[in-house]
Amino acid sequence: MSDLLALAQELVAIPSVSLQEAQIADFVEGFARGAPWLEVDRIGDNVVARTHGALPVRVLLAGHLDTVPPPSRRGAEGGPESAPGDNQVTGTDGGTLWGLGSTDMKGGLAVMLDLAASLRAPNCDLTYVFYVAEEIARAHSGLLALAESHPDLLDADTAIVCEPTNCLVEAGCQGVLRAEIVLRGARAHVARPWTGSNAVHRLGPLLGLISSVPPRKVQIDGCSYQESLQAVRTWGGVAANVLPEVAGIEVNYRFAPDRDKEAARAALREMVASVLEEGDALVFTDAAPAALPSLQDPVLARLLQLTGHPPAGKLGWTDVAFFSERGTPAANFGPGDPELAHAPGERVTRAELERARAVLGSLLGEGG
Repeated sequence: MSDLLALAQELVAIPSVSLQEAQIADFVEGFARGAPWLEVDRIGDNVVARTHGALPVRVLLAGHLDTVPPPSRRGAEGGPESAPGDNQVTGTDGGTLWGLGSTDMKGGLAVMLDLAASLRAPNCDLTYVFYVAEEIARAHSGLLALAESHPDLLDADTAIVCEPTNCLVEAGCQGVLRAEIVLRGARAHVARPWTGSNAVHRLGPLLGLISSVPPRKVQIDGCSYQESLQAVRTWGGVAANVLPEVAGIEVNYRFAPDRDKEAARAALREMVASVLEEGDALVFTDAAPAALPSLQDPVLARLLQLTGHPPAGKLGWTDVAFFSERGTPAANFGPGDPELAHAPGERVTRAELERARAVLGSLLGEGG
């Protein structure tokens, strides 16, 4: 087994913001080609490595290569520079690795690479998929590109997405719905507001409504899911002396897996209907499906047993939904605390890496 913390640190040290993954793809490809029992394909900056043991079951492990952008602040010249204490610069402190992507999800990538390099005779055929552009709009996803150009590379009986889960099984995932809500007013001089209608002022009741929506909670197969509706961006206004005639917000709705995308759209329409007037608009800009738990699958049931803990529902969106759409049972399992993903304190520990590696090794390894 590799020094997993050192391997994760090598990965974190390679910048790989979405759509800039070529360098880390080079590293992963070279690492995988060092294992002669793997057939390695590179399509763009997506890397797929597979065993071919003619075994009756194939398990796919998936991990994305990209990270969100690093945090920044304005420097003395007005340009961006690293903020003190942010997670941009990698470093270790005892058994802990800090840095952008350490949690989400280069710790998981390190575990995948170590498995690929050490499992010479797994108890099932294995496919390792390292893909690009998970952290941005779904249209850019490397998995979607692979599904279109080389769908056979994604064929599997079960998939495990190595997102951070605290080494627990997080089953299914919530769906994502993004929308813009545009409110109309009437342009006028600010000194005579009674001659117009201030669209920005209309944002108040809308934001109040959104912030007061109680989170819907759903239980499915012993897994708990809690929905979230959040305003993530606002805009409006023309000039300091002009009453704004249009204003809007962008909302992000994370919906439970008992709803499909159309049901989620209908639910959002109903939630905001009371504050919309003639001329206003609710425009859906992006959507990704939810995924139901698949814990009846024998591989995932065994994975759950090996963790020794009950499953949790995945509150975020992951590519478990992608595999679910393809009819492949899938779950999330990997090192790191998901609540640290994208945060200034992003980190992963040696113990977490070794725990994830031990569980997956027992599930997939020689005699496991």
